Amino acid sequence: MDPVIIVGAGPVGLALSLALAAQGVPSVVLDEGPGKEEPRPARSVVLRADMAAMVERLGCTTLRDEGVRWVGWRGMRRRQVVRHLALDLGLGGTEEWSEDPAAPATPAAPLHIPQHALARGLRDAIARQKLIRLVTDARLDTVEQDRDGVVAHTRGPAGTWWRGSHLVGCDGARSTVRKLLGIRFPGRTAVERHAVAALRTELPWPGEALLHRQPPWRSAADEITARPLPDGVWRIDWLLPPRGDLVTPDALIARIRETLAGWCEGTTPPYELIDTGVHTLHHRLARRWRVDRVLLAGDAAHLLGAVGTQGLDEGFRDVDNLAWKLAHTWHHGGSDRLLDSYQSERRAAVAHRLRAADQSLPVLRGGGGLRTYLPGATRGHDALLTDGHVGRGPLGAPPAYPHSPLAPPYTGGRTPVGTPEGAPVEDVRVTAPDGTTVRLRDRLGQGRFLVLLIAPGTGVWDRRHWRGAGVMPRLDEAVRALPAKAEVLVTEAYPSAPAHAVLLVRPDGHLVAAFAGVHPAELYAAADAARGGTTEATAPTGPAAGRKRPGPGRALEAGSGVRSDTGSGVDADTGSAVGPAVGSAIGSDTGADSRSVVGPETGTDSGADRRSSTGSDTGSAVGPDRASGSGSAVGPNSGSDTGSAVGPNSVSGSGSESGSGVGAESGPAVGSAVEVSTGSDRTADIH
Repeated sequence: MDPVIIVGAGPVGLALSLALAAQGVPSVVLDEGPGKEEPRPARSVVLRADMAAMVERLGCTTLRDEGVRWVGWRGMRRRQVVRHLALDLGLGGTEEWSEDPAAPATPAAPLHIPQHALARGLRDAIARQKLIRLVTDARLDTVEQDRDGVVAHTRGPAGTWWRGSHLVGCDGARSTVRKLLGIRFPGRTAVERHAVAALRTELPWPGEALLHRQPPWRSAADEITARPLPDGVWRIDWLLPPRGDLVTPDALIARIRETLAGWCEGTTPPYELIDTGVHTLHHRLARRWRVDRVLLAGDAAHLLGAVGTQGLDEGFRDVDNLAWKLAHTWHHGGSDRLLDSYQSERRAAVAHRLRAADQSLPVLRGGGGLRTYLPGATRGHDALLTDGHVGRGPLGAPPAYPHSPLAPPYTGGRTPVGTPEGAPVEDVRVTAPDGTTVRLRDRLGQGRFLVLLIAPGTGVWDRRHWRGAGVMPRLDEAVRALPAKAEVLVTEAYPSAPAHAVLLVRPDGHLVAAFAGVHPAELYAAADAARGGTTEATAPTGPAAGRKRPGPGRALEAGSGVRSDTGSGVDADTGSAVGPAVGSAIGSDTGADSRSVVGPETGTDSGADRRSSTGSDTGSAVGPDRASGSGSAVGPNSGSDTGSAVGPNSVSGSGSESGSGVGAESGPAVGSAVEVSTGSDRTADIH
């Protein structure tokens, strides 16, 4: 069977290829670059504990070697410490948990790592995999699909046709795949902007992350974040005003010295400035994430990152959700419901996160007004921001999928446990089929369902004695009869679960259902629903269906219904929606497309989908976005801001982009697009 084609070799695309390989699915990763990561210490990422564990399961060793888990979180306002949290340095599991639902839980420590180190670790893991082929200097320009698979053409040293079972666009904010699919990408541009510096110094709270709001010194930003990296390096972010003067190198040095002195009792400690730049955050959400055999993931599907949300963390959640569904479809076939559930679950979860961030921004950033004077309002703001950064609450907690199309109907044998259906299960210690004791999280990502039996007392008996006793034989028989591959795990206890309860867990760790004892028929029905139900024949539904598949060396003919994205940026999105709310950017899949959500920039859509085909996007790497196209793309594949980053390792590169970024799209169907571009893109942004 043909491999899965993955377009884009950023962290999301690399992780998806490894996740598929772990489940026996071959893939081809098309990297439009040379296959090397430029070291940028100021371009770092924060991963929640569960996503860091997933990346480690994929074989990425740099998380432990070059990443740092925060030992604590410190919140300050003016000169006072208003919040201090000790963080769990484990993997976020329930080593000990309380029956009291009001008992406070220790947040799991997020992991902070430079993005180039993360990508290098993923590439090293790929080098050890025989099922993954990584192709460099391969720029996608055509995609077409038929009943049996997908065909893609790449430009490069030698134009090549690729044949795959499915294609996943992980190619960033300016996704070529998304444009070839004709999918709109509405939202808001430059929601937040931060000046960034990576420097080596000593701060008074080693290993702790800091959020300092309203610092008392003269020229400070309204909010400063400091996050540790290995070898005494810190990434410091200063929140910039939406519109303001450019941040010159001298002004940034003054900010650094004043900030360090403010934290170190008035004396600036010695420091080594390593890297600087700007971090511009956008909020966008693709209208569709799947068109037949072509799907989107990561920045190609969504952009977020304000008030503590983490864009790459959400991209890895896309991988975790999609990989097992693609693998099941690749090995066994699958109903449309299974792959459709990827869009239903993940798009709704990201939309919820975007709504929470956009509702919070006017309160947290607006200043003044009645809210400022309400008792406890400031403490509530601090708690909201803290939760976003440490992975709790609406801005940071792992997503649940309670309304998934894969959720089974309720039956009488079900029992409530401490985890709601559709939510991630707790990482309890379990006994595996080979008799070893491991964490539940260690058994995820292998493409099989987990059936967890709560059996108090099993820990004191040798496995050979209890394996054939009690309900175990009946449970083993029920699991062997399931319509999907599954394994039985046993644990001493699970939060709020009665003895002999049976939990059915998806391959990505989300709870399907919990049963009060062994109920073979109900367990079978739940597993069948979770795998998408009865297999159905799948076929493309767009205009590309039934078209003749191209052979090597034969170009595709452009279809009819030409639509151009070059020039004025006026397409079907001809309305206007101004204001802080995301609005139609995160609306229902069935909502109208006849609006343009542009946020504060009234009357123009400065987003990633529209810019002049012959224009130049100009701005400043450390400063406000001056041109209408400025700041319109983020992520590993972005390239929209011209300017200079300050500092010794700043980069002001230039290059010509020829492709779908500003191309004319010929027809709405996949595989009928031809790109023409003469624009130039230059970037020095930190993302």
